[in-house]
This record gives sequence, C-alpha cells and structure tokens, in this order.
Amino acid sequence: MGEAATGFFGSLLWWLFFMYILLWPQMQYRSLQMARARLLKRLSEKRGSTVITMIHRQESIGLFGIPFYKFISVEDSEEVLRAIRMAPKDRPIDLIIHTPGGLVLAATQIAKALHDHPAETRVIVPHYAMSGGTLIALAADKIIMDPHAVLGPVDPQLGQYPGPSIVRAVERKGVDRVDDQTLILADVAEKAIMQVRDFVYTLLKDRYGEEKARELARVLTEGRWTHDYPITYEQAGGLGLHVSTDVPEEVYALMELYKQPMKQRGTVEFMPYTQGGEVGK
Repeated sequence: MGEAATGFFGSLLWWLFFMYILLWPQMQYRSLQMARARLLKRLSEKRGSTVITMIHRQESIGLFGIPFYKFISVEDSEEVLRAIRMAPKDRPIDLIIHTPGGLVLAATQIAKALHDHPAETRVIVPHYAMSGGTLIALAADKIIMDPHAVLGPVDPQLGQYPGPSIVRAVERKGVDRVDDQTLILADVAEKAIMQVRDFVYTLLKDRYGEEKARELARVLTEGRWTHDYPITYEQAGGLGLHVSTDVPEEVYALMELYKQPMKQRGTVEFMPYTQGGEVGK
C-alpha cells in the first residue's frame, strides 16, 4: 500500500472517529427515548390508562456531560396540557411526577387540566413532588407514593423569601417600623397566599368536602413548615389526603432511564438481588 493510500485511510479513520464522538450523545439519547417509550407502552397497557411523565431529573446527555437543571416551566405546561387534551375522555390518566417544583403559573395550568379530565386521574410519585409538584398531585383523584417518597408545602415564594414569612415579619415588627418595599412585598405575599389557597380549595372541595378542603388548603399554604419540608406518606395520610403506596414496578424501571450527571466515581453502590435471593446479573 502506498504512502498516499495510507494517509487517506488514516484521515478517514480520524474523520470516522470524530463523527462517532460527535454523534454518540445523540445515539445514546435516542436509545434512552426508545427504552422509555417501551416502558410507557407496557405501563399504559397494564393499567389501561394514558401515561404522561413530567420528570425533572438532572440530566447530562451531551458531549461534555454538562448537567441541565430542570423545573416546572411553561414549556412543561404546554406539553402536559397537549397530552391531557389528546387523551381519550373515558380513559384514566396516570401522571408520573418527579420534580422540585417550579412556576406557579405552569403548575396551576397542569393541575386545572388534570382536575377537569372526566375519567379517573392518578399522580404517581416515585421519589418527590415538591411545591408545584404537590399542587399538581392535589388535583388528582388518587396520589400514589413510594413509601419513602415525599410531597411538600405549596406556600408561595417571593424571590428567596416565603410569602407567609414576609407577612409574619411585618405583623411582628409593626407596619410603622418597616420600609415601603417590605410593605409592598407583604401585600403581594398576602395576595399570593390567598390565590394559591383558593385554588387548592377549588381542587379539593369535590373529593374532600368543603370543610376538609378549606382545612387542607390552609395547612399547606400558611407557612407551618419551611418550603422544602418533606411531607411523608404517613403525614400525607394523617392530613387526610387520599394516598396509597402501590407504585408500579415499571415506574422505578423508568426512573433508571433518566441519566444523572456523569461522575468519576459514584457516591452510592449496591449489589442488586433477585427475589430468589441470588445476586442479580
């Protein structure tokens, strides 16, 4: 083989290697999408429902594995509303949620659409659905949680401060001893709390009755806990929410298909075992 041919094949190999590096993330993501679609189809057939997911996991699909942090956004509400609108009216909806929360506007839109669906609606929480995620869960006929999954309070946040805390600070200090900006914040906070409380009441009154719905709306918005306080399955049941723990196994398998950021060394390792007690392969 001549020197020119050797140079040609060498350049070709380098070009193919470069294209492989460039296309590999897209190929990997496409493979994940197909695996997710198969699981969702299996779950839909098993439960006789329309299955929708809103999973905000820190993904790192990319050439450099750069993580993308996700929250409930208006783009999410557009997609979920479209999925709910396209779902058969006589078919139940299973909405799988994994989120730290996000925009009240977007969460409210999703919750309203889920609440208005004629057939049964179920929100499935494998790990956590905080803040706006809890607001959406309250719209469902049933909340299905892992025994160790958590919900959270839905008290409005104004920037870095919880709305109830702003109002409480003004009440304790006195109107005459705070500046105008704080008074304005307190006014906005009072309105935000009232708006979210009224909306939660609207979501709950048909299933829980007016008195219980008002109580739940008050407890979840009054600032009783910090905004990141984890409301466990036991606490949710104690509050009177309709919760159960029969999360389908397919949901856990689905969560495995959402990539976490690439790390040099994992922080958690374990050896899975089968039901028969043998080490998983």
